[in-house]
Amino acid sequence: MSGMVTSAHPPRRDGTERTAGSPISIGALVPLTRPGWAEAGRHLLAGLELAVDEVNDTGGIGGSPLRLVVRDTAADPRRAAAAVDELAGLGVAALVGEYHSVVARTAAARADALGLPFLCSSAVIDALTEQPTRWVARLAPAQSHGWTAYADFLLGAGHDRIAVAAQPSVYWASGTRILRDHLAARGATLVELDTSAQPATAVCDALADQRATALLLLVGHPEPAVSIVRSVRRDQRLDGVLIGAPAGQPEFAEWAAELGTDGAGIPFLRYLPERFGPHGARVGTALRERLGRPPSFVAFEGHDTVTVLAGALRDHGIDRARIAASWPHVAVEGTRGKIRFTRTPGTGVWQWAWPPVQVVDRDPADPARFRILHTG
Repeated sequence: MSGMVTSAHPPRRDGTERTAGSPISIGALVPLTRPGWAEAGRHLLAGLELAVDEVNDTGGIGGSPLRLVVRDTAADPRRAAAAVDELAGLGVAALVGEYHSVVARTAAARADALGLPFLCSSAVIDALTEQPTRWVARLAPAQSHGWTAYADFLLGAGHDRIAVAAQPSVYWASGTRILRDHLAARGATLVELDTSAQPATAVCDALADQRATALLLLVGHPEPAVSIVRSVRRDQRLDGVLIGAPAGQPEFAEWAAELGTDGAGIPFLRYLPERFGPHGARVGTALRERLGRPPSFVAFEGHDTVTVLAGALRDHGIDRARIAASWPHVAVEGTRGKIRFTRTPGTGVWQWAWPPVQVVDRDPADPARFRILHTG
């Protein structure tokens, strides 16, 4: 899956000219192996591949089929940078995908330097690029948009002293800052618990000492997230403490398989509408068949990515500069609503503002069922 697919009429290296009917190659960055979040990567890839198949089943782009050239980033920024260089050299028309924010930042910087259009599917960190760029657009909401909605949920549920168990990371640090600023402005307090050198039981001790009513997991999955959840659930001092995971870990089947009922009742962010229209419902059914389980919001992000890019290719051609120039003119019906891009302060990229935002959890009475707790 990660290899280059050959063609009788390979694309030119500059990505601007092809024989009529020859495939149009699209580079896809996806975390498919550890330490990347491989399950999220599989959902992202399923959405990308389904949309490519749909485009090709309806005649492709002016008679030319789309072809994904997939590279596994494994959550490694250096590996992603090398993949962007390789894909640009292979002549892909554009770059799509990526789930991990730190990896997506590296990919976006490299795509900008090479003049390669990059439509980022899932990474949310606000400053996807250090400087504004015309080459990069993003479907996922900026972290500050989703995480302030999550903070509003916490406040509405009566939590005014909140602890975060955070690992060192640009992404987690950004999330902590967003939460602290939003909560402080409304009279609430955020306390940081360092998990880098402490066992899960020590996190429980610190949580009890701080008398927080909610603990947010800003940590990796499965560890230390799984160990912390189990320890908190078994600590009688912490009965009634809400565990939250704004980054979305409980969305995936691995979470439910590892934690069972312990993993239920943990609110997280996802980017889906309360109800799908006919298009979204149809895609959801097809994704479920492809994955063998209910699709996550990440699968829908993948599908919407190719839908947007296919529209840009049809309307503006395969020249890389023309694709990048098309971002402000996009108006595409995606699975989760009409997609348009604007310049949003603090992101540096063309941004869909905004996808739907929900805070949901797994129902303790039926962990396979999701409950919508808040919409933002």
